[in-house]
Formats: sequence, structure tokens, C-alpha cells
Amino acid sequence: MPTDPALPHGRPAAEVLAELRALRRADAPTRGGRTFAYVYDAGLEGLDELAAEAYTAFATVNGLDPTVFPSVARLENAVVGAVAALLGAPGAQGTFTSGGTESILLAVKTARDHARSVRGITEPQLVLPSTAHAAFHKAAAYLGVEPVVVPVDPVTFRADAPATAAALTDRTVLVVASAPSYAHGVLDPVAEIAAAAAARGVLCHVDACIGGWILPYLRRAGREVEPFDLSVPGVTSLSVDLHKYAYADKGASVLLHRDAGLRRHQYFAHARWPGYPVVNPTVQGTKSGGLLAQAWAVLQYVGEEGYTTLAGRVAEASDRLLAGLRASEGIRVLGEPAAGLVAFTVARYEGGTPDLGLLLHLADEMRELGWYLQPQLSFDGLPPNLHLTLTPATAGQVDALLDDIATALAKARTLEPVSVDPGLAELAAGLDPETLGPDEVAAVLAFAGLGGGAGLPGRMAPVLVLLDALPGALKERLLSEFIGSVFRI
Repeated sequence: MPTDPALPHGRPAAEVLAELRALRRADAPTRGGRTFAYVYDAGLEGLDELAAEAYTAFATVNGLDPTVFPSVARLENAVVGAVAALLGAPGAQGTFTSGGTESILLAVKTARDHARSVRGITEPQLVLPSTAHAAFHKAAAYLGVEPVVVPVDPVTFRADAPATAAALTDRTVLVVASAPSYAHGVLDPVAEIAAAAAARGVLCHVDACIGGWILPYLRRAGREVEPFDLSVPGVTSLSVDLHKYAYADKGASVLLHRDAGLRRHQYFAHARWPGYPVVNPTVQGTKSGGLLAQAWAVLQYVGEEGYTTLAGRVAEASDRLLAGLRASEGIRVLGEPAAGLVAFTVARYEGGTPDLGLLLHLADEMRELGWYLQPQLSFDGLPPNLHLTLTPATAGQVDALLDDIATALAKARTLEPVSVDPGLAELAAGLDPETLGPDEVAAVLAFAGLGGGAGLPGRMAPVLVLLDALPGALKERLLSEFIGSVFRI
């Protein structure tokens, strides 16, 4: 804390920190295994403290220039080297990034610029399964690449390899596979997709942001895991988030390329201005060395045996959760979860069609009981579901979770069904999101329960049922406007 008596201060440090702690009390808990999205809890004593101290030691180091701060290059080479040893191939090269979105954006940039340089493609296309992460669409929008979306198998939820191969054209610069997909936690047929890409001379990226650090350790723990990494012929790049199953703090990710020649297309360099010569491996220029240091420290601390043990705990928790869910009347697990992610839907009776209103009532009831399960809406024939991310900290919570799901589901079945008025749905379908004015947007948000600057309502079922019924473009416009209203001074 500041102690210089000659330096004037605004507020006392203790008061500032107390206010921050008070703000945190309104958040979902990030430790303890009751929040099943957004957080990854190893459940290891002292790990958070180690990461915080490592970050503090390097917080003021500027990662922009490793010639001035050589520790940055030493740490990044060590972290990327550890990832390459686990997931790479001889000659693989990579970069430390701020998260999966940045890794994916750089993979798409690499593919676009490589195709322009090597194949002369000026109107690039990106072929991806419908379950690929939204970050690929974000990258395509930022970089002027046309996304070509291929539906997945409606039973397994895995990418359709033959359909993906059929979607490739002379304009395709990148093909995507997930290991696993976020929405359903299933592993795409990476080898088949990569082979199809290689046959057309197209790059193939594996989004292993979720599974990249746990799948190899699951294999070491004795589980069957299909090949998915750079050892697979035709895979040319791979992303893995260390702030997921490597348990580093957010944000820490690595993008691996098969060789340095591909990685070169990721870089941005500019020397045609009067300032210092600029070369940026990532989207960010200036960045704190703290995130890199804490990721390195966590990898060193946990170690290979530690990660194998933690992966085994996730697998054991997943086994017990899946068995309990599959034994529950009206609950259906979607696909075959591969790496700690589970998605399930619910119906009014065994074998019935998924009931969105019941599902969302269940999510609200679980929130009342102190759990957060992530609702996912229907899409292109794929059913709505609740998404759970399992971590080692959840291993001791599975029985309590299953008991509370049974209690919450019984309560949800007694509640009045939530639905959308057909007339309203028809009206919404006719709205053009591009021409809606501020008053019209405000009116629709208010009807959806998202207006007035009051934040989210206590129960989300009525809101999400309406959003599920809206056309995608209108849904995106309303969500953007709502988030804009949250971040308004």
C-alpha cells in the first residue's frame, strides 16, 4: 500500500480495497465448485496465491519489447515450449496470447494472409461447423473473411466430415474443428477434417482452447482420447487456453503453428513511420508481463503428475454426473462428452421433446439453490440445453448437485409454463434489426424484461424464452443494445 507521507492521495488504500471486496460479493463465486461456467477451479491450496504473487512480480514489465525485457522471451519460450511438447510436432512454433478469442483471431489472420501470399486468394472463406466457437465469426467479421457454416450431426453433435469436405472451394483459406466444442463438449473428427483440408491444400485449425490441456492428461490417466493435435497430419495450427484446464488466471492462451513460416503471417510489422520500429506477434502491443509470469508459475507448480491427477478427478466427476443425469427421468445428455463439458436437455416426460420453458425454470431454480448452470438456446434444429463445465473442485459436489437438480426439476414441473405469444413472435420475425430506431429497440427490450437500466430480472426464464423465439439478427441487435445499456456512465 502507498506509504509516502509527502505524496497526496485521494482515498485511503484500505477504503478502496474494501469497496472492491464489497463489489465482488455480488458476483457468482469463482471458487468452491458451484459455478459451472466461466471459471476453472483446480481446488489446490495456495495456487491462487502463487499466481497473484507471480503476476505482481511482473505486473510492470512491458511485454511489447523482449529486447528491453528479455525475461518476457525467456518465459514465453518456456510456456510455448511446454505446450508444444504436449500438443505439437517437431518444428512447431507458437505465441502466448490473452485468451482463446485472440488466438483464434490470429489463426484466421494467419490463414487469410497465407492464402493471399501463396494462393493469391483475395475473397477468402472460412469453413466451420455450426458448433464452432463464436470467436471464429468475430474473427471473420473483423478480418473480412466469409464464414461458410456446415451443420453438425444432429445426434452426435460432431462436425460432419464429408459435408465439411464438400463445402471446400478454391476460396477456402481455413477449415476448423473443435476439440471439444464448447456447446456440447464433444470431440470433432479431427483426422478426417484435417485430411480433407490437406487434400485441397487448405490450412486446418483445431480449436482446443477447452480441451488442449486436459485431453492429453486424460489419456495419461487411462482414458481413450482420439488424436486431435499437431501430430495429426493436415492440422496446421491449434489454440489452447491455459486459463481453462491448466488453471492459470485469465487471460492466458497459446496459439501453435506447425512451423515458423506459417507463424510469420500472424505477425504485424511496421517501420514506415517516425517512431520506433513496431513488430507485434499479437493483437495487443503493450501488455503486462504479469499474465505470462503467472501462467508460467502455475505450469511449474502443478507439473505433469499434478495435471494427470487433476484430469483424473475431472473424469471421475464427469462419470458420476453423467450416470446420475442419464438415470433421471426426462433428462437427456447431448452427445458423448469428451473433456469435462456436459450439456443436457429436459422434457416433460421420458422420451418427450425438449421443453425450453421447463429447462429455463430449472436453471432459475438451481440459481435459487446457489448453483449456476449455463442456459444455451436452440439453434438450427439443435435442442436448448444447460451447460456444465466440470473442474476438480466439482468432484466433491456431484452428489449434492444431482440431489438439487432433482429437487429443482420437481419444482420446475409445478410452475406455470413460459411461452411466447405467437402473434408477438410473428411480429418480431418481420422486424428489420438494421432499421430499428432507439425508441423501438427500447420498447422491445422493455417487453423482454431487459429495459429501464435496472439490470437483469431475478428470473431469466421469461427473457430467454423470448430471445429463443427471435430471429438471429434481431437477437444479436437486442443483446448488443442491452450490453450497451449495462456499460453506460
